[in-house]
Amino acid sequence: MRSSKTKPYITEDERAWIEIDLKNLKHNVKTLRNAMPSNCELMAVVKAEAYGHGMYQIAAYMNQIGVKTFAVATIDEGIQLRHYDILGEILILGHTSPARAMELHKYELTQTLIDYDYARLLNKQNYNIKTHIKVDTGMHRLGFDKADTEKITRVFKMKHIEICGIYTHLCVSDSLEEEDIRFTNMQINGFYELLEKLKEKHIELPKTHIQSSYGLLNYPELKCDYVRAGVLLYGVLSSPNDKTKLHLDLRPVLSLKSRVVLLRVIHKGESVGYGRAFIAHRDSLIAIFPIGYADGFPRNLSCQKSYVLINGHHAPVVGKICMDQLAVDVTNIPDITIGTAATLIGKDENAEITAPVVADNSESITNELLCRLGRRVKIITTDLDGVY
Repeated sequence: MRSSKTKPYITEDERAWIEIDLKNLKHNVKTLRNAMPSNCELMAVVKAEAYGHGMYQIAAYMNQIGVKTFAVATIDEGIQLRHYDILGEILILGHTSPARAMELHKYELTQTLIDYDYARLLNKQNYNIKTHIKVDTGMHRLGFDKADTEKITRVFKMKHIEICGIYTHLCVSDSLEEEDIRFTNMQINGFYELLEKLKEKHIELPKTHIQSSYGLLNYPELKCDYVRAGVLLYGVLSSPNDKTKLHLDLRPVLSLKSRVVLLRVIHKGESVGYGRAFIAHRDSLIAIFPIGYADGFPRNLSCQKSYVLINGHHAPVVGKICMDQLAVDVTNIPDITIGTAATLIGKDENAEITAPVVADNSESITNELLCRLGRRVKIITTDLDGVY
């Protein structure tokens, strides 16, 4: 289980597993810190099971190497981190019901204030709550309007609300198109104009943050107190074709693997899987793997729209991917036996299939692909001393 504190171990009978390379994670943390402005702190985004990497495994290791600030989406994720004995600030980026204010206080979680009415309701619960103010500078999702200086000022005076930070989110910072750069600069300028107005009202500004992963890559000159690193922390971009201003030596942390459980000889004209979507045009050797879309491997990668790596060779996925199984054509690959491992994401000898490529093949982005990796896939962590 992902929630277990017991170190998982790899066995020959494991049907499918995720490998987490802690050495690469440590390298990415160091690389990001070196790229950030001086006196800026890394805020590690570990929501959605740390983008499918395992929240305990990732957060616990980052605590060990000195990361003390985390971001999650929900209060339950924050409480889970505290149950894992994670130290430091844990910022909840999403909405939490004011009725759960006692838990926010008990677990020392930091809550995002999404608007004035929400702040007022949270204050009425009579629990001292640490918070960050979210400012809407154009994304029009959560946050106080950037022109709401008066309401934001009032929040600073609320009895039970401790303002520890103020931030905004850039909605097209991943694009270097001229129009998108112009919009992003408008967001950035709007945020700083609000800060100046607050200073004019003699408000002592809390810590600020603007950049998420692509904010750092494309607007590295911004000087804030935090960078909210999500997908970059895990060593990948959202898309394999993304162009960025900053180019960092980041290394993928996650690999996804499975084992052959059955080999079938299929004669020319015979079919494999639902809907007879694959019909052999030759006598073929088909390997069956016990992993499917319930494990997070997208169904729309069916019918030769993707491949896996076996013994360093590309092997196409054939037929329709099932909930729990998929089929691969291994006719031309030598040394295939029951138990042979395949790599669905990651490196295999001199070959590699990256998460951005798999996501792009499935007409999605890396973030979604990784977040959907199923809970029933065991996580194996490796560090400088090998597998444990």
